[in-house]
Amino acid sequence: MSDTPTSIQRLHVAARYSEVAIFNGVVYLAGMVPECPQTDIRSQTADVLRQIDLRLAEAGSDKTRLLRVQIYLADIGDIAAMNEVWDAWVVAGSAPPRATVQAALADPAWRIEVVATAAQV
Repeated sequence: MSDTPTSIQRLHVAARYSEVAIFNGVVYLAGMVPECPQTDIRSQTADVLRQIDLRLAEAGSDKTRLLRVQIYLADIGDIAAMNEVWDAWVVAGSAPPRATVQAALADPAWRIEVVATAAQV
């Protein structure tokens, strides 16, 4: 084991949080929320998954490298519609471990928030 500390790289840093942190070849994404919350769960899910694709690409990864995903739904009744979009997005044979729960989200217009962790390529 090396005594040299491994640096943490952060992308899209704001005062309160970073959208991405990379450490030891692992990419940690902040909770991704819809950029256009005035839409339905399918559109919000597609928007969030598009953002995940973009952030992972910036960090040298992609959705086939996902290690874990946590999905928060404002209404668990949206799970079937969300899963339709998810199933079209996830790569067959590369579906990550996933948890989906109902939660009160910070903005009442948000129907979904997704937290993901991935390995770098």
